Amino acid sequence: MAEGIAIVGLVASIVTLVDLSAKVLSRQHDFASNFSDVPQSFRSLWTQLPLLTATLEHIQSQAQTHQLPDDVTRALKAVVDSTSEQVSIVQTYLSQVLPCDDASKLERTLKALKSLAKEDNIQEAVEKIHKSNDLLILHQTTRHVDTGNRILEELSKLSVTPVASSNSYGVCLGRAPQVAADAFIGRTSELQQLRDWLSPKSQPGGQRIISIAGMGGMGKTQLSLAHVRDCTDYYSSVFWVNAKDETSLRQSMAALSVIVFPESANPVAASTDDEKVKVDKVRRWLSDSQNDRWLLIFDNYDDPRLPGMDSFTGYDIRTYFPSRAQGSILITTRSRRLLFAKQLLLKKLEGIEQSLAVLAARSGRAVDGDASATKLALRLDGLPLALATAGAYLNQSADSFDDYLELYNNSWSDLSQHSRGPVDYEERTLYSTWNVSFQQVRSQDPVAAELLKLVAYLDNQDLWYGLFQQELNDAPAWWVEMTKSRVRFNQAISTLHGYSLLEVGDGGYSLHTCEHDWTLEYLNHEFDQEKCRIAVHCVAANVSGESEAEYWVKNRRVLPHARRLQHFRITAAVGWAGIESDDLFWFAYLYEQNDLNLEAEKMYRRALDGYRKVWGPNHPSMLRTTNNLRLLNAVQAEHMKVEDINTQTLNSDDEAVNTVQCLQSSPSRIKAIFNRLQISMRRGKSECAGQ
Repeated sequence: MAEGIAIVGLVASIVTLVDLSAKVLSRQHDFASNFSDVPQSFRSLWTQLPLLTATLEHIQSQAQTHQLPDDVTRALKAVVDSTSEQVSIVQTYLSQVLPCDDASKLERTLKALKSLAKEDNIQEAVEKIHKSNDLLILHQTTRHVDTGNRILEELSKLSVTPVASSNSYGVCLGRAPQVAADAFIGRTSELQQLRDWLSPKSQPGGQRIISIAGMGGMGKTQLSLAHVRDCTDYYSSVFWVNAKDETSLRQSMAALSVIVFPESANPVAASTDDEKVKVDKVRRWLSDSQNDRWLLIFDNYDDPRLPGMDSFTGYDIRTYFPSRAQGSILITTRSRRLLFAKQLLLKKLEGIEQSLAVLAARSGRAVDGDASATKLALRLDGLPLALATAGAYLNQSADSFDDYLELYNNSWSDLSQHSRGPVDYEERTLYSTWNVSFQQVRSQDPVAAELLKLVAYLDNQDLWYGLFQQELNDAPAWWVEMTKSRVRFNQAISTLHGYSLLEVGDGGYSLHTCEHDWTLEYLNHEFDQEKCRIAVHCVAANVSGESEAEYWVKNRRVLPHARRLQHFRITAAVGWAGIESDDLFWFAYLYEQNDLNLEAEKMYRRALDGYRKVWGPNHPSMLRTTNNLRLLNAVQAEHMKVEDINTQTLNSDDEAVNTVQCLQSSPSRIKAIFNRLQISMRRGKSECAGQ
């Protein structure tokens, strides 16, 4: 049966190659009728192809009459397939140069043909075709001896491997997620990088170890399986194992023994010792010197235990590698610290087109020109899991893109817990995917875990060391530990970055938008008043006064962190009485500086309430805040509110004098206020003129 399949495969390959050769010879006739000065490489090829075709016809006849041993049949098929690939390259290049009868264009066409002949790909293809032809002729002229081994030796020189052998088991993905071809979108450059790095030709005779690293939800597993789909012919065998923990990995490796050694007993090991025997047997098979073209995928190795990474639950994956350094190993992981592997860092999808394509593929809906779909794609910011989850939800409901966006913004926790995610992400959802990494971070460095929870109350972009280096009253122990030195702070950052929960950029750190949503909705599902207080203090302490150089530049940087306090979940839960009045004052000042007058007024009033309770109505802080609010209301032309404030806080002529003195002490502030008043008046006149 196996012999018959091998013969059919060889004959089919011969038919394909003969057809390709005929097409190239047809192009030769077209060129020969117009040019006499054809490049030497093409002339030699056109001499070789008729000889190649005749040889193939002889081999086909021998195969169909069962004159060829099985091993020779397989070896010959590899030669024919390799030759087809090279002839196809030549045919593709030649099709780009169209011969013409117009004499004025002949010279240009000949020039193009000569240029093609100098292409490295063409020269390499022609050389390999010559060698393959010589090898096939060798077989025909020495059939009286066993030439199987000789052919295999020559194949190795051509970087060609028979498509099947005693060590070939095809693609064995076991319980890997099933990813439909049309569900995988984009990642063209990443796939090309994997082809370049993992191709057996990239490092002949050596071992290739690649890690696909990135935060949860980036599609690392999907990328690895897309590579398998694209490059199956690179490998004699492809195996997938579950590396999420050591127990799962041992079970997956033991199950491979039944594939490689069919005579083995039940794939489920009878004991731990039996499991170890099976694993060691597979490792020895992977170390066989005649078996070096396999690909082994370790999926979801997210909990490493390596030098410098002391995980109580993790393990060292290298103990499961073959003892002989050969073959190709591909690891998907959230860790960026696998120094023994060449790293492909997977980031979010770039360009709105790819995000829309994922939404369209997953939801089954048209997205072209749909503003609502674009708005949703922008909100999910290129995170494949978030986009796939949205598409899967919409595929199963009548909700619109706008409906889903509203649910995501206002009912994140409910949506994440009760909507089904895409099947190819298995149990990973937006609700759980980052929790895996968070638990590992918390076990290794509790301070880093607390820092990540704190960031929920700040903006997700442009976090920097100085933002957190502020003295704090009644500081919790973790804060004292983190801020005791820059080295300790960087250690916490390194832990988060190591598990892809934080990005490191020029001068600062950041989180993905969807991960930031998770920090507030999941990590801080129970509102944390203390962390909110710390976040407010960090921002307030970084606000610059007008007397400082370039204060507006510094304040612009800190403004996004202040605006995070306007998130509806935070404003609904925060206890303003627990926030320092000075911090509220500087928040109000920052808002006022950036023309957020309504927000500034609210903060000034909250600061006044705090000052009044602690210091009474005559304290300088009370007067300073009152003056700022009075001038702010003047800009807004809210004179009734100003009178109300004066009634509450300015009860004597002495206090009025203090107010004037306070204003005189800051002439730059008076000038700024009057400038804003003039702008407001001009705006009012313009509006009246328009009416």
